[in-house]
Amino acid sequence: MLLNWTVMILYNYFSAMFVGPGYVPLGWTPEKSQDCMYLQYCKVCQSYKAPRSHHCRKCNRCVMKMDHHCPWINNCCGYQNHASFTLFLLLAPLGCIHASFIFVMTMYTQLYNRISFGWSSVKIDMSAAKRDPRPIIPFGLSAFAASLFALGLALGTTIAVGMLFIIQMKVILTNKTSIESWIEEKAKDRIQYYQTGETFIFPYDTGSKWKNFKQVFTWSGIPEGDGLDWPVRDGCHQYTLTIEQLKQKADKRVRSVRYQAIEDYSGVWCPVTKGVKTFFTTPCTEEPRIALSKGDLILATRGLKHWMYGEKILDSAADGGIRERGWFPRKCVEKCQYDSETDQPVDGEKKNR
Repeated sequence: MLLNWTVMILYNYFSAMFVGPGYVPLGWTPEKSQDCMYLQYCKVCQSYKAPRSHHCRKCNRCVMKMDHHCPWINNCCGYQNHASFTLFLLLAPLGCIHASFIFVMTMYTQLYNRISFGWSSVKIDMSAAKRDPRPIIPFGLSAFAASLFALGLALGTTIAVGMLFIIQMKVILTNKTSIESWIEEKAKDRIQYYQTGETFIFPYDTGSKWKNFKQVFTWSGIPEGDGLDWPVRDGCHQYTLTIEQLKQKADKRVRSVRYQAIEDYSGVWCPVTKGVKTFFTTPCTEEPRIALSKGDLILATRGLKHWMYGEKILDSAADGGIRERGWFPRKCVEKCQYDSETDQPVDGEKKNR
């Protein structure tokens, strides 16, 4: 049984790794040219981003139905390998639970013959068995330590990977991805902030958990659809989510604040010269850092207490040009002062967007 767990775990693990998530074809455009206005354009892939697809910096491609980039499989989890990845997250804890049971029973049967209970203490003799002078499995101190260490690894893997499996099943049963769940939360925040009165309905949730489940898990192992066109619920259309993404992108530009660099920053992850707090509070994320030179302009979109995230506007770029995005220390920049009132949006204009 333990060998069966191992074979199934490795099969799904390597399937998720080598099958891959599926990529949007280079140069892809929608069938109807007028639909391009609802989609974002990827300058790297030289194509439009299909519904539910996102560009991965690590894979350097637009991934169909991208959930996240997993460093453990060195690939993205998406349209084609979502089922294999989720099965791996299920089978790994089950195999570790079986292994934990074996470790516990082994240590129990071996220690049973080596433990003596006195009036004031409990003594363990690891040299030999007192009741059975010829144990079937030699079990010395080193074997006991190795079994205890392996038991800890098995229980830790069960908890950690099991939590990831629960998270994945939650998004699968609602026919979402981790990125789409985040987009839905931002949609609610945007509507509440601007008080538009609109209601955002996630278009791909069929309303049935079983139907959502079958879109990922099939008997053939091949997910439904082609990864580009998706069935939507009543009251929505194919570009409901992409239109919301465009609104959030425009809102992001409105909320961004312009800063100017007052110190040089090399782009290292843990800068020593920027203070102890900056060094120890570096963001725990794979997002890049951007190097700054004194005088650079940055559009900050979010931030922590000692770090900020934004886009550096290059000197050679006009509006909508190429920008470098990443984290940088907050103490290296200062907020720009506007030259006139027209440079800064007033509250009434901002609320009406």
